[in-house]
Amino acid sequence: MADRVPQDAGKVVINAVALLLVLSYALPYVYLVSTSLKPAVDVQQIPPSFFPNRVSFENFGTVVSTAGLPQAFMNSALVAILTTLLSLLISVPAAYVSALYRRRITVLFLLFALITRMVPAVSLGVPLFQILKSLGLLDTKIGLVLAHTSTAVPLALLLMAAFFEGMPKELEEAARIDGCSRFGAFWRIMLPLAPGGLAVTALFSFIASWNEFLFALLLTSQNSKTAPIFIAEFNSVYGLAWGPMTAAAVLYSLPVILVTLVLQRQIVGGLTFGAVKG
Repeated sequence: MADRVPQDAGKVVINAVALLLVLSYALPYVYLVSTSLKPAVDVQQIPPSFFPNRVSFENFGTVVSTAGLPQAFMNSALVAILTTLLSLLISVPAAYVSALYRRRITVLFLLFALITRMVPAVSLGVPLFQILKSLGLLDTKIGLVLAHTSTAVPLALLLMAAFFEGMPKELEEAARIDGCSRFGAFWRIMLPLAPGGLAVTALFSFIASWNEFLFALLLTSQNSKTAPIFIAEFNSVYGLAWGPMTAAAVLYSLPVILVTLVLQRQIVGGLTFGAVKG
């Protein structure tokens, strides 16, 4: 009985700390939603109030009626989906080879991918601008997809390599003995065993592209402007239109939340992935 009391106290402390961490992360988003539901006259009141005195949807009405915003949302969705697909197409086979056929060159390859993640994105802006300009891809969705993919692939490669390293190589060897080629073993055996890794990698790639601001600011102007740029440009005669900006931000966050909810089982399985027991 005496041993149970410290254990219960420890659980209470852990749960309390976990709750504080969750609240610290959730508080800014709760304030964002609260601000989006305030009438225009209450958004900039001094002192500000955390919760709206009166719930109003006029900010959402302004956002929905804003010309150009639906197209910006479509641009963001198309760019994020294409970036995710292209990142997976490149990184998954590369991660498989790097993890299961470990050589000095593959170790250097993964190290190079890690180093590229340490390079500040702002230092890549001007080179990417010049490259896309020379290719005639400025202010195009394809150009923005290539720019986003250049930063998403290293992360996707490292994530998928970690998942493939947790799989026993004997599975691939057994498939080879049964007559599969290396690609066949990869496609039919190893890839179906990594749905969690694919879900986590796809989600991270999607979010990285969906939330990206710098490259979209530098490489687009009108035709391929994404929603983050459009939201940042909300103005009124008095300056920034905080009410519509927060309402648009809330709407823009919903797709990522929905995708996360849809893939939550695969994500949890991927994050807790240890190994395939043979």
